[in-house]
Amino acid sequence: MSTLPPCPQCQSEYVYQDGDNLICPECAHEWPAQAAEAAEGEAGLAVTDAHGAPLANGDSVVLLKDLKVKGSSLVVKQGTKVKNIRLQEGDHAIACKVNGTALNLKAEFVKKA
Repeated sequence: MSTLPPCPQCQSEYVYQDGDNLICPECAHEWPAQAAEAAEGEAGLAVTDAHGAPLANGDSVVLLKDLKVKGSSLVVKQGTKVKNIRLQEGDHAIACKVNGTALNLKAEFVKKA
């Protein structure tokens, strides 16, 4: 038995499928079933660090080399620990904050802490 996602508007768990749409009986919200499948696919984003360890949202990582920040004179030093990372698609797969500055990092320059 497959489980359907909760309603994106009211978070009701009583969602049912009607043809190609998912329907919430509590708030009458309808959305395409393909959108729910695409959201599940994004959640399974596979990113690995420089040593091949899988990374997940909320992990902490350590930088393996000094990184210059484009557009500023800031240099993030090797060994800096970055907490609470977020994974995203693209070349720079890690979104984080270092000393209050929002950065996007490549996974090849970090290792899991």
